[in-house]
Amino acid sequence: MSEMLLPKILVDKAREVVDANRAAGRRVAIAESCTGGLVSAAITEIPGSSEVLEAGYVTYSDASKATQLKVSSEVVETFGAVSVATAWAMARGALIASEADVAVAITGIAGPGGGSASKPVGTVVFARAERDADPAKIVADQKFFNEQTRSGVRLQAALCALELLMP
Repeated sequence: MSEMLLPKILVDKAREVVDANRAAGRRVAIAESCTGGLVSAAITEIPGSSEVLEAGYVTYSDASKATQLKVSSEVVETFGAVSVATAWAMARGALIASEADVAVAITGIAGPGGGSASKPVGTVVFARAERDADPAKIVADQKFFNEQTRSGVRLQAALCALELLMP
């Protein structure tokens, strides 16, 4: 049985990422929190993805961010788990822990609970780190997805993360 369990839009974007990074000779790593492995799952849906995907880390808890990606507790305590600082530390940690050329991190609040006035449900933060890149190439951004469902927030976040993996 070869049924696709992931949304077609996600698999199509993952195919673009695999093809583009294969052509560029780049290996990628993904550090996921609120997407829970959705980005890695989309990439591995593509035949030949092993030529591109170096590693995927699902670091849902603060403790796993610290142990797997070496995100310092001071960063999380000072800025919060959903912050540019934490996303950047996750992306850098994924690069350090792997042999990837580029890493993307995703952390956010998919809901329906867990939001606050300053970080409502739908707040997602992304970061991309490139091995040996100059500081001008740092990419980190916070977005707000006004989706009606948890799965909707996660899908939009996964699509943004895949876009950040394009060379």
